[in-house]
Amino acid sequence: MTVTSTIQPLNVVAVSGSLHAPSKTTALVREVLASLGTRLPIEAHVIEVTEIGPEFAGALTRDQLPDSVEQELRRIEAADLLIVASPVYRASFTGLFKHLFDFVGQYALVDTPVLLVATGGSDRHALIIEHQFRPLFGFFQALTLPIGIYANNSDFTNYTVSSLELQERIDLAIGRALPLIRRSVVETAAISHQI
Repeated sequence: MTVTSTIQPLNVVAVSGSLHAPSKTTALVREVLASLGTRLPIEAHVIEVTEIGPEFAGALTRDQLPDSVEQELRRIEAADLLIVASPVYRASFTGLFKHLFDFVGQYALVDTPVLLVATGGSDRHALIIEHQFRPLFGFFQALTLPIGIYANNSDFTNYTVSSLELQERIDLAIGRALPLIRRSVVETAAISHQI
């Protein structure tokens, strides 16, 4: 008797907190997804705040959200891996990015691997990853991955990643993240089989 096993694609949800389209932040997210897809089988879904922001900007509680935003929140909460990205706006992520995560269940992201990504006008904003993103996802008890990815305006040409150094940083971040992502997915699968 032959036993065959199939590798389920990793459920990757990426959130771009950019308020503009086209967007360097969204372009970077898509580049990260493309690089990750060369290493692992993934099923990717991208959420762009610039598209859904008007649907939740005025909501104060989750029960006030339209079904379209509720579905996106459920995708975030069910992800095997989250990629979260925002341009630097007044020394932090955009307000609508934070507002979206204000609706995420407090314990919905426990142990979920999260890759932190940010863009800014210059390298002086690079510490946003450590000073803004890590505390937010620490609150959720998520597993923030070791190396975040930061890019500045000079890393892009016409909203496309054009910097070899940035591509190397993407590859390094993914390479360092893979063992943690694989372990997290295996442990989650083992727990779900026990239930």
